[in-house]
Amino acid sequence: MKNKFINFASIFFFAITSLLVVSCDNDDLVPEFTIQPSSEEVNFQNTFTDQYLLSKETKNNIAERFVWNAPNFGVPTEISYLIEGSISEDFATIDFESGTLNATNYAVSVGNLLTIAQDLLLLDTDPTTMGDDGEPNNLGTIYFRIKAFPGTGEGANALEKVSEIINLNISLIEDTITSGGSGIEVSDWSLIGSAITGNDDGWGIDLPLYSTNESDVFVAYVTLLDGKFKIRKDKDWAEAYGIDGADIEIAAGNYKIMFDYNTTTVSFEEFSWGIVGSATPIGWPGDNTPDDEQLKYDFYTNTWKVAIYLTAEEGDAIKFRKNNDWGTNYGYSGTEGTLGGDDIPISEAGNYIVTVDFNTSTYTLESIDNIWGIVGDATPIGWPGDNTPDDAKLTPDYSTTNVWVMKNFPLKTGGFIKFRANNDWGTNYGYNGTEGTLGGDDIPVTEGGYYNVTLNLSDLTYELVKVANLSE
Repeated sequence: MKNKFINFASIFFFAITSLLVVSCDNDDLVPEFTIQPSSEEVNFQNTFTDQYLLSKETKNNIAERFVWNAPNFGVPTEISYLIEGSISEDFATIDFESGTLNATNYAVSVGNLLTIAQDLLLLDTDPTTMGDDGEPNNLGTIYFRIKAFPGTGEGANALEKVSEIINLNISLIEDTITSGGSGIEVSDWSLIGSAITGNDDGWGIDLPLYSTNESDVFVAYVTLLDGKFKIRKDKDWAEAYGIDGADIEIAAGNYKIMFDYNTTTVSFEEFSWGIVGSATPIGWPGDNTPDDEQLKYDFYTNTWKVAIYLTAEEGDAIKFRKNNDWGTNYGYSGTEGTLGGDDIPISEAGNYIVTVDFNTSTYTLESIDNIWGIVGDATPIGWPGDNTPDDAKLTPDYSTTNVWVMKNFPLKTGGFIKFRANNDWGTNYGYNGTEGTLGGDDIPVTEGGYYNVTLNLSDLTYELVKVANLSE
């Protein structure tokens, strides 16, 4: 069979020649190529939303993925990047750094923004709090910029290019509970003053007043120290009341504070409800026993509550009394759960949430596993020893489950804290190296102040929200 050989080179030459001839005859058919020069600057390429909503439930989610271009340094080179964040537009402080990056994108998480919002901007999720500007204390702005370096960017004379500054407007999702089934609400009015802390620190702390059955009449149940106070609206001094305009002086004690906006008058009286008895840690009151274990007002249910350990030796019992005195007291009517005059017997030892409803003359004893407290050298109590008091006790958040809280708790700079159950190390939590997540290590307190503390046992998280400065 005769082989046929095809000269591909000749065919290729003919095709190229033909193309050139045609091209010369018809310039309109010449394709045009535009070379896009690379930018000499580095800039964000993505579009930002008007507001970023933050919550601890979504802290692991991506809040924003920054995307930027690769700038031209004039020579072929590897480029490194750094994302910086600050709470000030002039970047007086660098409050966030990504670390060295090689890619031209970076994701910032909700948790990253929450940390800055709560620790540096001092924002919170409490709908009753206001900032210094009178606006809700859940709104703020965090600023970001990109830095680009040729190579590693190291060295005294290293070049760098810095992007324009962009701002992320953030909003912490506020707690929605302002009223419970009782119909009682947190009002716009609050109590502020040195009587809260015993020194001028108290002028930075607001305690809420609650609505009552009377229109524009409000009440607070508080424990105060020797000092002064005033009542103000929206946590602002634009509208504030004392007695004849002056600060109100008060001695240490437990009080019911009444504010009648109709007449702009403030009144107060000693007021507390306590639990006593052989089943309580204090026992039956005597000449040298401490004050009764206090019940705390729960506006959500308009009742009085306490978390307490009760014993059940033969004859152990409890009663409730007003103002550490037998003048007004309640026990057991003979029908379980109904208030009367007899001692209330305790049949089983354990931890309880005791609830008293003086509106319906009823009480309940709810068994619980643990009572949680705070210890550590950042606290006023310190680390527990043989002669230290009981742990600083948290209170259950009665609007939900498995959450314990403490309001306006002083913590010192440079110290540490842990949470533990039942004044014992058998069950305790610190943190796992990630702020806000429970683990085994001591939790550092980097900045002293008065804090709202939350321990969430459902998702094993904690929250420390600074509400005021602490004089140390």
